[in-house]
Amino acid sequence: MLPQGLLEYFELIKVTQSPNGLHIYLEEINQVPVEYNDRKLHSKGFLPEVRVQDFPIRENKVTLVIKRRRWEDVSSGDIITRDWNVVSDGARITKEFGLFLKETFGR
Repeated sequence: MLPQGLLEYFELIKVTQSPNGLHIYLEEINQVPVEYNDRKLHSKGFLPEVRVQDFPIRENKVTLVIKRRRWEDVSSGDIITRDWNVVSDGARITKEFGLFLKETFGR
């Protein structure tokens, strides 16, 4: 039902139904992006949630409510987020899902 590869990076938190359709809530898992494995990072919560319209399911509109995680580099104080260009090139997600993430998050 969800794009292939989505649950490798996001946890399904809940699904609600309203007169506006289904809302699927997803949070990025607390797994440091592979390109930052050499740095000491700790989770600093989430970026503001993003709402994305997805394909309807059984005549219900579907909204993905996505919360992306952010990490702080302990030594520099820099805030780090996952680079979806790196993920789509080297991970087991579909090309469609990689393009969706790039378009949604502006990378």
